Amino acid sequence: MQLDVLAIAAHPDDVELTCGGTLIKMAQIGYRTGILDLTDGEMGTRGSAEIRQQEAAAAARGMGASFRESLGLPDARVEATMENKLAIGNKIRQLRPRVVILPYWEGRHPDHYTCSRAGYEACFLAGLRKLPLEGTAYRPFKILYSTMYAEVRPTFVVDITEQFERRRQAILCYKSQFAPEEESDDGEVFLPLDTLQERVSATVRQYGLMIGTQYAEPFLVREMVQVEDIVKMPVRSI
Repeated sequence: MQLDVLAIAAHPDDVELTCGGTLIKMAQIGYRTGILDLTDGEMGTRGSAEIRQQEAAAAARGMGASFRESLGLPDARVEATMENKLAIGNKIRQLRPRVVILPYWEGRHPDHYTCSRAGYEACFLAGLRKLPLEGTAYRPFKILYSTMYAEVRPTFVVDITEQFERRRQAILCYKSQFAPEEESDDGEVFLPLDTLQERVSATVRQYGLMIGTQYAEPFLVREMVQVEDIVKMPVRSI
């Protein structure tokens, strides 16, 4: 299988919450998209690894992804070891994506920023011919960083207005996380579903307003961005 776009994330539902609309849009255009979850999210307060795998598969179908797999690394203990980077690198060689989407390299959860580092280094290592990896040496052409919840100015945003509802439904596939009972046996009160949906919609609404649409997802690249036709550049200046 050869993918056009591969999103790599630490946990099931990370992709849906950060770049799900963009993956849906790319699949609608005709690109082959995929998701690589590093863990099964088994350390989450709610749900189990098995339940979250089922939810992730349902969400992937809803987003039109051609591939989704978990590396099964330990949740809350993702480390940028050579072993883990080689495991990701094997998938890079197998799937040969032109574009890889990673989490932003800073964040509250250690798994997220470790995933970013390990993912980037795996993309580099996958291109070393003499490295003991299966398959032909390969490196993605483009690496994007999702900055959905980072306090940084993105390089660009993707209009996901038409994909917003499917993105919302993909997020709601994670019923163990986002549609639990109002109160658990130990007295823990869960976030009301309407409040959750307001929170996950607020940021994409903010970025949409910045480009004159309803909803958008932000991304950052480290390298310079090239524009061929300045006359056809979108988003009004005044």
